Amino acid sequence: MTPPPDPTAEALDCVVPPTLAGERLDRVVTSLAPDLTRSQARRLIDLGRVTLDGTTPKAGAAVRAGQRLRVEPLPPEALSVEAEDIPVRVLYRDDDVIVVDKPADLVVHPAAGHARGTLVNALAALGAGGGDPARPGIVHRLDKGTSGVMVVARNVTAHARLAEQFAGRTVDKTYLAIVVGEPPAEGRIETLFARHPVDRKRFTSRTTRGRTALTTFRLRERRPGCAMLEVRLGTGRTHQIRVHLSEGGWPILGDPVYGRAPRDPELRRAAQALARPALHAWRLAFTHPRTGERLAFEADVPADFERAWKGISPGVVGGTS
Repeated sequence: MTPPPDPTAEALDCVVPPTLAGERLDRVVTSLAPDLTRSQARRLIDLGRVTLDGTTPKAGAAVRAGQRLRVEPLPPEALSVEAEDIPVRVLYRDDDVIVVDKPADLVVHPAAGHARGTLVNALAALGAGGGDPARPGIVHRLDKGTSGVMVVARNVTAHARLAEQFAGRTVDKTYLAIVVGEPPAEGRIETLFARHPVDRKRFTSRTTRGRTALTTFRLRERRPGCAMLEVRLGTGRTHQIRVHLSEGGWPILGDPVYGRAPRDPELRRAAQALARPALHAWRLAFTHPRTGERLAFEADVPADFERAWKGISPGVVGGTS
């Protein structure tokens, strides 16, 4: 396996898209480099490792569209990721990207308590790399319990161009979700979105301050007390689908954070058997970072998700697939 690139030699280098104009610099950095937390972005800014058109502004500086943003990671002390032979289905691979079908219950990148056995360890074995040896090629995330399509960069240039697409909202992301309740045939949820004021591990759309979040959905099929939805993300906030559907009155089946135990015993059994949120990243479409070709990939519905749905007695079909 080719070792990951040295982050002291390569960095994120991109142009600020119009959608981020006027945002604070630290927010722009985390939008274009989603593997960084806000505190990590601020630290890099404070250390002068983030520049805008060659200058080193403060974290709260307003950013203009078209400015050249450069983020230089800190030199690693002894940073390495062990390559592990973890079964991950590869949907597509070339010199610039790898598209994978992430299984449920696989953590994306190493963190406290998850130094091994992550998607990043699997990617290291597949030769991915996008600038940070701890999180090679990661340009977007799926929650641990969410299965489905992810695109991963194999070099720094691909990483920067994919990050621009995610920040510019030109990546199409469609999910399948089993929800509890009676949602309408279609819906659009556009709200402000922020961390929960009490539980900082959760997020909420019931806020007067925050960033805009947009989710749309359409009904695929309805069964007694539940439904399967096709959900599209207009923005990519953490836990966005789970929060929007839950606070809309249709929590995702099996969601231990934003959901609730169904009263119906059949739904309760389905949730217990699934043992994760019934959310699957079904389809992903993006522009190839080198060729400019529009690519689209779908991940088959996983067996546990399909069993949960088939285990619920059929009702009236309320939509088309």
